[in-house]
Amino acid sequence: MSDVTNTPHGGPAHGRRNPAGLAARCTAAFQVWWARRHGHAPPAHDTGGAPPPPAAPGESVLWRMRTTVKDEPGALATLCTALAERRVDILSLQTHPLGAETVDEFLLRAPAGTDLTTAVSLAGGTDTWTERADAHDLVDAPTRVLGLAARTASDAAELPLALRQLLGRCTIRSRPATPAVGTAAAVTVPAEGSLEDTVIRLRDPEGGVLTVERPYLPFTPTEFARARALVELDARLGPRIPRGRDVLTLPEGSDLSVRRADTGDLAAARAMHERCSPETLRRRYHGPVGDADRYLNHLLSPRFGRTLTAQTASGRIIALGHLLWDGDETEVALIVEDAWQRRGIGAQLLTRLVSMAAEAGCAQVYAVTQASNTGMVAAMRGLGLPLDYQIEEGTLVITARVDAVPTRPARQVRESGERIGRL
Repeated sequence: MSDVTNTPHGGPAHGRRNPAGLAARCTAAFQVWWARRHGHAPPAHDTGGAPPPPAAPGESVLWRMRTTVKDEPGALATLCTALAERRVDILSLQTHPLGAETVDEFLLRAPAGTDLTTAVSLAGGTDTWTERADAHDLVDAPTRVLGLAARTASDAAELPLALRQLLGRCTIRSRPATPAVGTAAAVTVPAEGSLEDTVIRLRDPEGGVLTVERPYLPFTPTEFARARALVELDARLGPRIPRGRDVLTLPEGSDLSVRRADTGDLAAARAMHERCSPETLRRRYHGPVGDADRYLNHLLSPRFGRTLTAQTASGRIIALGHLLWDGDETEVALIVEDAWQRRGIGAQLLTRLVSMAAEAGCAQVYAVTQASNTGMVAAMRGLGLPLDYQIEEGTLVITARVDAVPTRPARQVRESGERIGRL
């Protein structure tokens, strides 16, 4: 076996591995994986999509703007007059009362080059924040909220994504009620949740804590109430995932069934672990073999992402593919039972997972593995997407640009067997 080190060109290089240090390296690799999964990564430049293209001179531009004004007669009128003088069209307005002040949130169409911040400041606005908007923001707020509620109602895995769409640019993290060994102690919050400036904490309906964070812009009580209402809806609906299936035909002609999995598949997934070799489990979980079963309940929970399973006609699970929400990033992971490896099953699951990530608006996905795991490396290369390779403590992290996936028409998505995704 070989170890992985950095090369001058940023790619992987191979060196001799000391057998005496194998256990230490496995433990270090697992710690890197867990820290990446549950660390505090900084927020992305936006809510996951690619930044809008620069506007041409004379072209009108959509903006989202938030500013704070005094809660007194005429304050909002003065602000709107200042925008009108600069030929800024106000498309929508939401107000967030704060007692002596009010946070006003606008959707604007302004001529390119308009200095919105200066105009608002001269009109009495403070703590002004602006961000480029797009056509999706033209949907009125009640319609957008109802759409997010419908998405959450159909699939428990949609809750983190729905919260992110509801609150804009933010980082969503879900911590289990029982933390893993060696990680920080569990965080507790009151039943009604808590709001602390730029951090919202809510009780996860499945146990643990949901944390919403955006360090550059405080949350308002109105936003806190909206987030809490969406989480309460999720709690009332209980565990749920779409129940569609796909058929995966192997090169030799036999068929497998591919479907979404959840914690109801825990026993079958553990049985698959028992049929896997220690090497297969080590490549997947990057740590001691005994840790594999410990994290299955977390991995299969729809709260933390989406899991696909491939199973035989008799119902035996022979492979699992995970798409895990990780703050602003999304992790993909695969495990295929030894007797079914090298038949393209992992690659097929990975392709479906990446398609789900693209439909969820993820800009990229990453896989944590070892250079010796040639199957995972080949599957990532087989996506045909731009890849980036990084080395963290001897562990290879491969990142794929999901926004390079062509967007397909909705009808084509439905007809191509994506029934296992969000309906």
